[in-house]
Amino acid sequence: MLIARSSQEAHLYMDLRACVCGATAFDREHRLEDREGVLVSVYEGTCPQCGRTRSYAFTMNDDRPVPPPSFGGPEPSQIIDPGEFLWVHDEVAEESGLRLLNTPRDTHHELRPGTAYALAALEEVAKFLPEGADRIPEDRFTSERGRETYALDPSRFKRKDIEFALGLSRTILAGIEESTPPQD
Repeated sequence: MLIARSSQEAHLYMDLRACVCGATAFDREHRLEDREGVLVSVYEGTCPQCGRTRSYAFTMNDDRPVPPPSFGGPEPSQIIDPGEFLWVHDEVAEESGLRLLNTPRDTHHELRPGTAYALAALEEVAKFLPEGADRIPEDRFTSERGRETYALDPSRFKRKDIEFALGLSRTILAGIEESTPPQD
């Protein structure tokens, strides 16, 4: 059974897993089931490309739920590896970054949700760093996408590179928050 730390993490896990036909997106319905005394979140939907039923079941860990855009508490994910989280960060940050460069400053507040989501994904990468280690061990990359991301540039998983990227992402988010117009 998959163990998710939050519904946000469960949804990201499903978004990262393609149907056998290759489609990634699908409309999903959610229900809770009691399976032998364990509360299970079940998500099901039909692949819009091939019509197959896609189904995922997660138990939620016992920690208090974290507010979005966070994916979980202090422990690393058990279902998404650091390479996948870095890939998500890169995809979202690139889109947000391009829009930041090409839009007026007074509209930057519209990019806050995406920028915060990218930062949350990067914060998840850091959780895979063992105490005192200078890099994330290669064996922590368990998915195909995660291993591919690692193989492209293993140096991005060094502590100093992760900390630098976190600082930069936090600075960008702070700049967006400074440009947010006052609420009436």
